Amino acid sequence: MSITRRLRAAFRAPSHEERALAYLNESTSLADLERREREIDSGRFRQNRHAF
Repeated sequence: MSITRRLRAAFRAPSHEERALAYLNESTSLADLERREREIDSGRFRQNRHAF
């Protein structure tokens, strides 16, 4: 892997899938995991979220 690819990978923003997986990994129980899965399915981690 070249140096530029390593730097680009180090500074890039996490992908939609990486953010969703990290959110699921923070669950503390099965019920919490299921609730988080429903939130993701309903669009909590949509790509086009605006801060307005």
